[in-house]
Amino acid sequence: MTEPTTDDPIEALRRWTTFGGTWEVVHRWAGLATLSLRRCDGGEEVQRLFLDAATLDAFLEAST
Repeated sequence: MTEPTTDDPIEALRRWTTFGGTWEVVHRWAGLATLSLRRCDGGEEVQRLFLDAATLDAFLEAST
């Protein structure tokens, strides 16, 4: 897995999806969320992002 390229997980997630990558929530507990960033050509995990669940919820709400 690679290291995050930014301190802002939402910016990293936006950039990831802009370039065609997919992602999924792999763990959510006690107000925290772990996302798996996956390649667009088969779903291999490349990186994990860790962020608070409220930030993820706000991102999802803004994306709909």
